[in-house]
Amino acid sequence: MRALIVDDEANIRKVLRRVLEERPVEVDEAETLQEGIRMIERQDYDAAIVDIRLPDGSGIEALKAIKGVNSSSVVLVVTAFASTETAVEAMKAGAYDYLTKPFNLEEIRVVIRNVFDKIGLQDRVRTLQRYADEYQSIVGKSEAMQRLFSIIEKIAPFDSNVLIVGESGTGKELVAQAIHEKSRRLNHSLVAVNCASLPGELLESELFGYSRGAFTGAYAAKKGLIEEAHRGTLFLDEIGEMPASLQAKLLRFLEEKKIRPLGSGHEVDVDVRIVAATNSLLRERAAAGEFREDLFYRISTFELQLPSLRERRDDIPMLVEHFVKLFARKFDRRIERIDPAFMDAVQQSEFRGNVRELKNIIEREVILAENGVLRWSASEASSSRGAESAPQDLPDAGFSLDAHLSGLERAYLEHALHKTQGNKTKAADLLGLTFREFRYRLAKYKNAGG
Repeated sequence: MRALIVDDEANIRKVLRRVLEERPVEVDEAETLQEGIRMIERQDYDAAIVDIRLPDGSGIEALKAIKGVNSSSVVLVVTAFASTETAVEAMKAGAYDYLTKPFNLEEIRVVIRNVFDKIGLQDRVRTLQRYADEYQSIVGKSEAMQRLFSIIEKIAPFDSNVLIVGESGTGKELVAQAIHEKSRRLNHSLVAVNCASLPGELLESELFGYSRGAFTGAYAAKKGLIEEAHRGTLFLDEIGEMPASLQAKLLRFLEEKKIRPLGSGHEVDVDVRIVAATNSLLRERAAAGEFREDLFYRISTFELQLPSLRERRDDIPMLVEHFVKLFARKFDRRIERIDPAFMDAVQQSEFRGNVRELKNIIEREVILAENGVLRWSASEASSSRGAESAPQDLPDAGFSLDAHLSGLERAYLEHALHKTQGNKTKAADLLGLTFREFRYRLAKYKNAGG
């Protein structure tokens, strides 16, 4: 996430930067309108704080430039020269809020917290809209998928909790969306959270919410995602990565249908259906004591096993056609024909990343396609081989298998990070790891001096 501060007062920029950096956000600064405009032209910002009166013009121009690049950017306007006219002008131009200087530090913290809450909500809405736009239905005609469709039709209308089990990239979130859309909760929210992407303490506050003063920095009460999903569906992705302490709290909620926000003395009644997902063998982990067994049985009234793409190769041509149409429309590309050699190549691929991997390949090839023909590029041919190359001859002495495997593991971790531009969650997906497994392996090499 990235934010921009445009203000000619260095002390104001320093204070705002300090408050913004209490969150995982990269902050850029500009002290003039023209400097701010140049930054806006080079970079897309999720949020911005703009002074109305700048040495070389009005901050309203910066506001309009930001909204012109990204209409969903959340912009906060700050000025020492407040008037009804400037307030109305700023709001008409798309400002989220309007504050006057000098401002109270606690007040600005609350407003900035609200800004990031709005960004988070917009992200969740965009995610769900993406599912609706790109996946109007789950694509597949194979016997395995027909069985899955039949089960979804049967269980969706009821409120029983569902556990979706499948490899990374098999479409667990799409199945959760389908269950919600076919349920009686359709007209209420589907709220999604990835349990592997947040530290335990932050995940707890995100799920259960908190009251004002519950902890340092809690300057305003915040509703948790469980409460946001009231009368709808809560999708808990990667539930196997949820900390044990939080598992106990979630179990209590499932039993009592009440939550107590952090720092609150009051309980809130919540009616929500739980759909959870995991790419691990959660049943075996529960039996081994690595996940609460009582919680496992609470969330898995129905357990849906999603087939890997390798188990439903009959669906590959249909998926290819679907993604070609999707990306041709998205990128305004003309694809008239799919090279038979391309279709042969994808049908022979291993697809350890499942449908997500196939989708990424199609996206790249649609962009690279020439003369309206989709072909298998050399880069894809080399990166998608299913078989491992034969090992080199072993030396007579001095070879360490552990060191060799460690080197390979490290190389794959670094390559995945490079390929995803440093996004650890996406890198973990590429390697078929959970976020925590990836973070642990990465830390192992850093701690070893690497």
